[in-house]
Amino acid sequence: MKFNFGTGIVIAMGLFMVFILQYVIRVQMDKKFDNELVTENYYQQEIEVDGRHDREVAALKLDKKLTIETTKSGDISIVFPSDFDAKNITGKIFLYRPSNQRLDFDMPISLSSSNLLIPNNTLVDGRWDISVEWSYDGADYRNKQSLTVKKD
Repeated sequence: MKFNFGTGIVIAMGLFMVFILQYVIRVQMDKKFDNELVTENYYQQEIEVDGRHDREVAALKLDKKLTIETTKSGDISIVFPSDFDAKNITGKIFLYRPSNQRLDFDMPISLSSSNLLIPNNTLVDGRWDISVEWSYDGADYRNKQSLTVKKD
């Protein structure tokens, strides 16, 4: 059998395919390459997009809006509208860390005043996406904001 240009190309393509396949298999099997989803129930959240949008629009129509900001000490302060009775506000706060799914958590809203403080000992430095899903007198609202937490 003669080794010519066509045979060389076929051998090179075969070797290249083997290289790519072993690389893909190694990345899929190795635990140090994390292949996590953005959220666990991604498809369920996609179904709820319209309702989420309606709650965001309702929150934008409020005269006094909910504010989310970081304090100087690195805590996150959430201030609900002052004209609402804080004891009648219910809901959940979702803290999502884009870089690491294991740091995500949520917490129920339990208020005695219109201010809620999330201490920085539960947070690591960096970007956090915060979603506040809350209800007051049968009306549902949703506020979302990204913050960068820095501990001093």
